[in-house]
Amino acid sequence: MTQSQKPDTVACDACPVQCRIRDGLAGACDRYRNLNGALVRSDPLVIVQAVEERGGKITPFLARDGAWDGSLISDAPLFVTGVGASTTYPDYKPAPFIVAAQHEGVDMVTVVTEGIFSYCGVKVKIDTDRFLGPEQATVRARGEAVGHVTTGEYGSQMLSIGGVHHLTGGSKKEGKTTCDTMLALCNKEAVELTIDGGAAVVVQAGEPPVVNGVTEERMRVGCGSATIGIFAKQWFGLVDEVVVVDDHITGLLSEHKAGRYLGMEHSGAVIKGHRSTMGRYFRVAEPGSGWGGTDIDDPLSILGPFDPKVAKPGTRVLMTSTTGENAAYFVLDDQLTPVPAPMPANLAATVDRIRENCEPALCSVIFIAGAGGSLRAGVTENPVALTRSVKDALTVVTSGGAPTYVWPGGGITFMVDVTRMPDRSFGSVPTPALVAPVEFTMRLDDYRTMGGHMEAVVSLADVIAQGRCTVVSSNPQNPWPNRRENYRWGHQQ
Repeated sequence: MTQSQKPDTVACDACPVQCRIRDGLAGACDRYRNLNGALVRSDPLVIVQAVEERGGKITPFLARDGAWDGSLISDAPLFVTGVGASTTYPDYKPAPFIVAAQHEGVDMVTVVTEGIFSYCGVKVKIDTDRFLGPEQATVRARGEAVGHVTTGEYGSQMLSIGGVHHLTGGSKKEGKTTCDTMLALCNKEAVELTIDGGAAVVVQAGEPPVVNGVTEERMRVGCGSATIGIFAKQWFGLVDEVVVVDDHITGLLSEHKAGRYLGMEHSGAVIKGHRSTMGRYFRVAEPGSGWGGTDIDDPLSILGPFDPKVAKPGTRVLMTSTTGENAAYFVLDDQLTPVPAPMPANLAATVDRIRENCEPALCSVIFIAGAGGSLRAGVTENPVALTRSVKDALTVVTSGGAPTYVWPGGGITFMVDVTRMPDRSFGSVPTPALVAPVEFTMRLDDYRTMGGHMEAVVSLADVIAQGRCTVVSSNPQNPWPNRRENYRWGHQQ
């Protein structure tokens, strides 16, 4: 960082924006500020402290002896994250922190930085059967295009938000809105999105989705066919026919393989839809927010007249959705017309069992980015050596101390669940781009072999002594980054 000609202004070279910051103010990213003529980080460096297992329970070291006063616990393992570490982008010099520490008697090093990503995006999994919008439909925030609907998955709708084309390929307003939307999602804040030709949905990581103002409670237990496979035995003897209404595959019990296995006779029910295989029907209705993710409110609308050659008066029919949220009971009269009737208690219990087997509906937010380009130069003078080390499992990639999934193929493209990261892990710069923590951890010998910046290695104690640190307990779901089984060390043992 260099001092400008004006004594009350400093120039920041942490990113290509090159802010000139007056005394007492922060730069455009809010990550650096001018404090009495010195450029300092606005946010403290986040250090994760391990949890311990005591009496069969995972207990944070920080909380084991009552209230924590903010001091480090001497016997708890520590891990320096990239949260608050700042950056050296475009990495013409070593990463902000290259930290040496021992773990289980092994000399380790963790290279810590905050990456500036314009090549990044967010994948959002929304647990709902409700129709959110057609595939490829534009997703908007504050009226601006920020992503699209992508392929639906089992019991969930999927959105793809961000990406370089939305960040930098459109208007300035589109780029800023996209960056703001991703930043809020990654920092676990609620964001309202609208989908062209579809719904309005409020998304927040780890919270239930709100679709058109209605909070979702549960995701489906399975498609209509799968629901029949699960509960056929429980329905046997209680009812003569079950129709499980589903936008994808509606199931008909007596015709289904499960019903045949139980020796059930066909009820004569006729489904209006495209018959696939035994007891499985496609396109019984259009997608919507009604029964089983369809657009229907009256379940009988998907039934044709019962076959008079097969159907019998008194036939008992249960119709239910894949979540058990909607259910109705009918009995055929002498004209073979389904007549609503009170549902027997033992049959109602099976509908309750469907609900019990439906997991709570949540929103999942997965950040995905490519840790390529010059970011690797902050780790080693030969960037491809870092890529190879990651692919060879000699180097572990974490984000805020949370585990990542590194995609196969070229580069270091990783994904991370934002709920497993420390709060407020993400920032932004006005290029626009997202700022996210990245840590590369390996044996010190491996770091030396790959041509790492050994002259910049400092001890963990030195980092702590610099001050501006905050310590948080590790997420109990996260494996400890330095754990031996994370690495392929056999070749050196």
